[in-house]
Amino acid sequence: MKTQMSILTLLALLFLRCSDLGVEPPPPQMRPLTISEQRLVQANDQFWLKLLRQVNTQDSAKNVFISPLSISFALGMTLNGADGETDAAMRSTLGFGDMPLGEINASYKSLMQTLTTVDPRVQIQIANSIWYRQGFSVEPDFLSVNRTYFDAVVRALDFSRPDAASTINTWVYEKTNGKISKIVEPPIPPHMVMYLINALYFKGAWTHRFKPDQTRDDQFTLRDGSKVPCRMMNQETSFSFFSNSQFQAVDLPYAHGIYSMTIILPREGLNINVFLSAMTLNDWRDVVRNLKDQKMFLSMPKYKLEYKLDLTDPLKALGMEIAFDRTRADFRRISRAVYEAGDRLFISEANHKTFVEVNEEGTEAAAVTSIGIGFESAPPSIRIDRPFLFVIRERSSGTVLFVGKILNPNG
Repeated sequence: MKTQMSILTLLALLFLRCSDLGVEPPPPQMRPLTISEQRLVQANDQFWLKLLRQVNTQDSAKNVFISPLSISFALGMTLNGADGETDAAMRSTLGFGDMPLGEINASYKSLMQTLTTVDPRVQIQIANSIWYRQGFSVEPDFLSVNRTYFDAVVRALDFSRPDAASTINTWVYEKTNGKISKIVEPPIPPHMVMYLINALYFKGAWTHRFKPDQTRDDQFTLRDGSKVPCRMMNQETSFSFFSNSQFQAVDLPYAHGIYSMTIILPREGLNINVFLSAMTLNDWRDVVRNLKDQKMFLSMPKYKLEYKLDLTDPLKALGMEIAFDRTRADFRRISRAVYEAGDRLFISEANHKTFVEVNEEGTEAAAVTSIGIGFESAPPSIRIDRPFLFVIRERSSGTVLFVGKILNPNG
């Protein structure tokens, strides 16, 4: 024990001594990902590009900013309640294939721990929560799995209270450092029984910060060739860079360089929407593989953006339509009691909000994804499988035009 304490003391003194001398302690090293984590990252790779292309088809004339990781975490929690065809459709959309659910959950857990601790100079927070209607019967295993692997806060809440939505939104506000204030609109609809929410917050300072006195008034060219004013940041230093006949790419690292922002700029004259629709996962991997350090002069605009997205149509288009279908969705692993009563659960809403600000210091970004689970009572059923009467009438006046009795539908 004394030896262990001596080593820790020595390391602490060494760190303080380096700080006193102005010497940076060695940068942290990212541990190698496990096979399961690699499969999760590869699945997310496939997911983000498909989703971005799909979202861009509906917002081709607008700025777009999404967090595939936030969406993946929210859907990953939801996946634990899916069964049958719904489970298969969600797995396909998220790129998991036949990966065992236990392996998927464990990979989310370990990746979350790694991402939030790997670089102490980058602030990143991943938070998950499940809010369900008070009195609604939820499978204990479903809640336990999400507590264990997603560190989810689980709360029963009286959704009929006027402040119910505000309670959820306060959690969102706190977990995004005040950047996103609302994801659930009040009042909560009567058919809604659960919200599965992920909140993601990121703040990183550039490794090479831009000097504010080098920021100039400049112009930014729009798609139609017109120009708008902007504040352009400028600096000359070494960045990872790659270019070909289609685009230029530059990689801007944060802090120790574990996190970075990669910018891809299509060549002049190329339509950004056409470029994105043709971009493949291999194209993206080629960019990352070919980035090389090069001294260069970089100019880029400061920008700030808030974005809101209804994920329903994009997720349906990517293969998850069954999860939104109130007659076919199978989320019996959230509540078996619902299905035993002949009723159903389905994804009633899927909302996503993001925030990003890029300036001389670095980048601050936040995202929230909310998956709302709705309850659908089974409609009354009647089987016309025995002799019956029928009446053809005019409803307004009550006039009966025809009446009949059927003993045998075959005549």
